[in-house]
Amino acid sequence: MERYTHLGVYGILIKDNKVLLIRKSRGPHKGKWDLPGGRMEFGEQPYEALKREFLEETGISELEGTIKIATSYTITYPFKENQLEELHHIGIIYDVTLLNEHFRLKTEGDQHDSLGAEWICLDDLHDLEITPFVKEVFHT
Repeated sequence: MERYTHLGVYGILIKDNKVLLIRKSRGPHKGKWDLPGGRMEFGEQPYEALKREFLEETGISELEGTIKIATSYTITYPFKENQLEELHHIGIIYDVTLLNEHFRLKTEGDQHDSLGAEWICLDDLHDLEITPFVKEVFHT
C-alpha cells in the first residue's frame, strides 16, 4: 500500500448562517462537500495558497484570512483498481472574511478538484456527506 502526506490550506467563510463549500470531484472524498482550498505549490506561502485556491474554486479574490486551526487525519481508500492508498492529510484552516461583497460565485467547478461552490445552510450540514475537516470545524 502506498502512503502519502498531503499538506493543504482551507478556508471557512460564513455569511448569513451559510458556509461556502465546494463539492469534491476526485480523490478519497469524491462527491463530498469540503472547505475551499487545497495544496500549496512549491515555495508558496500558506496564506498566498489560500487566496489562490479560493479564487480558483470559488471566484472570490478579495478576502482576509486568519489561522483558526492546524489539524490532520488519516484515511485509507481505493486509489486504483485493487490498490489501496493511505493518506495523511494535514490542513491549515483559516477563518475567512470577504473584503468585497460583489463577486460572481464559481458554481461550475474548476475543472480540477471542485465541481463548484455553493452556500450551504449551517443547519443542513448534518444531512450532507462532508469531509473530515468540515466535520471537525463544525463538530458534526
